[in-house]
Amino acid sequence: MPIDPRQPYDDSNVFARILRGELPCNKVFENDFALAFHDIRPQAPVHVLVIPKGRYVSWDDFSATAPDAEIAGFTRAVGEVTRQLGLDQPGYRLLVNMGGHGHQEVAHLHVHIFGGRQFYQMIAD
Repeated sequence: MPIDPRQPYDDSNVFARILRGELPCNKVFENDFALAFHDIRPQAPVHVLVIPKGRYVSWDDFSATAPDAEIAGFTRAVGEVTRQLGLDQPGYRLLVNMGGHGHQEVAHLHVHIFGGRQFYQMIAD
């Protein structure tokens, strides 16, 4: 069920629980600002999620309230993951779902990295 990104951060969401070590993940990368791991329901040959370690509900929340160093560290983490996975040469797709119309399902900002195949349509009809 899509979430309302205007709601306060919920510390019981699945990504908060992963960050606290309460739930496992197949980790790809971690730094002071982000954790990246394989999606449990991959939609492409490579499907990795990158989440900030801070308590941000959505991209809107993050871009409006995170300190500059955190924004830079998180953004660099996304780039580092794509390079570590060897996606920088063939290419990849980034996706951030935001709110109900964007079909955001977890109330913690997360960037999807898709790769390992050719992508065509921007949005399916």
